[in-house]
Amino acid sequence: MVQLRDDVEHHIVTWAEVHRDTRILVRRLMGKGPWQGIVALTRGGLVPAAIVAREMSIHVVDTLCITSYDEQVQGKLNILKRPDAAMEDGGKGWVLIDDLVDTGTTMRAARDILPNAHFATVYAKPKGVDLVDTYVHDIDQDLWIFFPWDTEPQYARPLSEN
Repeated sequence: MVQLRDDVEHHIVTWAEVHRDTRILVRRLMGKGPWQGIVALTRGGLVPAAIVAREMSIHVVDTLCITSYDEQVQGKLNILKRPDAAMEDGGKGWVLIDDLVDTGTTMRAARDILPNAHFATVYAKPKGVDLVDTYVHDIDQDLWIFFPWDTEPQYARPLSEN
């Protein structure tokens, strides 16, 4: 079982919120293309990228696979896979999608790989917001976001029984 950090506040984002907020992102991206395709920054960008692809009728979706987190602690960056087609011309005409920009460490690495791509996230924290071109919500730096793909519904005892 994962031990939650007690030095940050937590917020659980629901599937409905992810879908709603990603559709807002789509509205902000429309008219900024045309897009050759989408690069999903894995793993967090996979679900928002699927929603963006559907809503914008984009059929070419690739991935940039970078790891930097071990549970709730940011560690060493590892680039596991690059998006070959998008790398031509530095990503020009491609939109990179992620769920959240936090400290910007992963985004900086992605910018080095795709300097001409348009970077879009659903949520943005102050330390990373300058690295994205389009986003939906500002999030406090000390707020830890739990996305629905990182959580599972569980029974909760009524407060009167605790």
